[in-house]
Amino acid sequence: MEHRQIPVKKTIALVAHDHKKQELARWVDRHANELKKHNLIATQTTGTVLEKKLGVKVQKVMSGPLGGDQQLGSMIASGDINMVIFFWDPMESQPHDSDVKALLRLGVVWNIPMACCPATADFLIKSSYMLEHYEAEISDYTNYLNRSL
Repeated sequence: MEHRQIPVKKTIALVAHDHKKQELARWVDRHANELKKHNLIATQTTGTVLEKKLGVKVQKVMSGPLGGDQQLGSMIASGDINMVIFFWDPMESQPHDSDVKALLRLGVVWNIPMACCPATADFLIKSSYMLEHYEAEISDYTNYLNRSL
């Protein structure tokens, strides 16, 4: 089984749909001290809000509907993101729903911690694993890759 090392200083992607941005902002306020210890990446609008709230540099990708979700997915696949906090709106259809689904799927494929609601995000950010290296198992997709078409 292959493993991927998740370092002590994590790279955390923070994303929120429009109707969830205030919820993410409140969550960030509660966990500002923990978040400042890590590298943060966010979609454009969310990243701008977080920079002002936290007073730290946040790496920004494009807005989700303009390709930001796909940029984050690529970073997950290449091992550049260690965790995703994505407060998505289950009550509203998004013009980029397929991109959202792909982002969440990649998080599962590459076995990275993900939270889609404040309660799960609370558990992740307070985990003892946030303070140490972690060996994440990577699923073996050899059979999938070698299947005959």
